[in-house]
Amino acid sequence: MLTRSLTAACLAALLATPATLHADQITVFAAASMTNALGEIETAFEAETGHDLAISYAGSSALARQIQQGAPADIFISANPGWMDALEEDGLLAEGTRRDLVTNAIVLIQHGDAEAMEIDTLPEALGDDRLAMALVDAVPAGIYGKASLTHLGLWDTLAPQVAQADNVRAALALVALGEAPYGIVYATDAVAEERVSVVATFPADSHPPIVYPMAMIAGHETEATAEFMRYLGGETAQEAFAAQGFGIE
Repeated sequence: MLTRSLTAACLAALLATPATLHADQITVFAAASMTNALGEIETAFEAETGHDLAISYAGSSALARQIQQGAPADIFISANPGWMDALEEDGLLAEGTRRDLVTNAIVLIQHGDAEAMEIDTLPEALGDDRLAMALVDAVPAGIYGKASLTHLGLWDTLAPQVAQADNVRAALALVALGEAPYGIVYATDAVAEERVSVVATFPADSHPPIVYPMAMIAGHETEATAEFMRYLGGETAQEAFAAQGFGIE
């Protein structure tokens, strides 16, 4: 009986795929705006490779600071180059692994079903209500939104009415729940939430280009980590990003 069990176990090991035999865990720190796309990619990657992805979503600023403080991330995907630059200057990126992954746009959203509007009519439309945004001096979506409103001459008027959230998904939730009638989020966030409508897209020249760089963290250069970075540039992942409204680099 024991011999038969051992034989079965040996046979199972021989039939196991290489991915199963060499499974590893990969820890990814990713901007909150990537939640939906990376959720799809995570399922497909794990099924194909046998590796286990552990993805932590938050504002890029919070994630970068955690990495600076020694958090064990293998890969960082930021919603803007600035926080990736900070880690690179600190010598925390694995040399030669940084590259741009996708692009995005910022939009003005309204709670419920709504028609398109001109951005310069926002102060009047908002009245005494609040405008939901991610942290305007720390989180990329908030930084881009503030830059656009400043460029359009609206920031000084609207600043006192801005309700700042820890990250862009939290700002999206404020509008989705009706806590704020309007908000500024990424185009990809609006795609992910049925309870809001996109009423305007901010001009691309009103803010710095919205680019998502990714890089491996120094000291975490494993084959599994490199495999996932290659996967993100492959057809399956790129289709998932495109389906969620990201621009493909």
